[in-house]
Amino acid sequence: MRKKTDSQSDRTASIPASLDTLMQRLLAEESAFRAFLRKRLSDDALVEDLLQQSLVKAVERGHELHNHDSAVSWFYRILRNALVDYYRSHAADRRKVEGLLDELVASGEDKMPGLDEVRPALCTCLAPLVSQLRPAYADLIRRIDLEGESPAALARELNITSNNLTVRLHRARQALRATLEDTCGICTKHGCLNCTC
Repeated sequence: MRKKTDSQSDRTASIPASLDTLMQRLLAEESAFRAFLRKRLSDDALVEDLLQQSLVKAVERGHELHNHDSAVSWFYRILRNALVDYYRSHAADRRKVEGLLDELVASGEDKMPGLDEVRPALCTCLAPLVSQLRPAYADLIRRIDLEGESPAALARELNITSNNLTVRLHRARQALRATLEDTCGICTKHGCLNCTC
C-alpha cells in the first residue's frame, strides 16, 4: 500500500467531503456512463472526451447537488446535455462545409484543374530534371504524374503488384523532390507554379 505524500494529503483535504462523496458515487458508475455514451457515439476517443468533460462539469457544479442519492440521474442529465451540444456543434460544422461546397460549385471552383491547364505553369526545370533520374524512376514519373496513366494498368504492364508500384512511385517522387530542391532551392518549398528560377 502506497503512503500518501503531503501534496496528495493537501489536495484531498482541500476537496470538500460532499464533493469527494459525489465523485466516488460517479466513478462507481463510470462503466455505465461510458456504455451510455457508446450507444450514441461510434468514436471511442470522443466517448472518453465527453465523459471527461462531463466529469469536470460535475466537479464544477457539484455544489448544486444537495442529495447524493440522485447524483447518478443528475450526471446522466449532464451527459445528455454534452451529447446535445456535440451534435448541435457537429451539425453546425456540417452546414458550414456544405455552404462552402455550394459556393464553390456555384462559382465553378469545385473542380480540380486538368493537367493540360496546369502544364504551362509548371516549373520549366521539371522536364530536364526528370531526365536526370534513374530511367525506371523517370519512366514512372512521366507516365503516371505527367501523362496521367493509370497506376493499376501500369502495374499490370510491368507485371508487379500495385503495392510494389506505389513504393517505386514514392521513391521516384522523393528522388525528383531532392533533385528539384538541389537545383531550384527555396522556390520548391512553396510549389513550382510560377517558378522564378
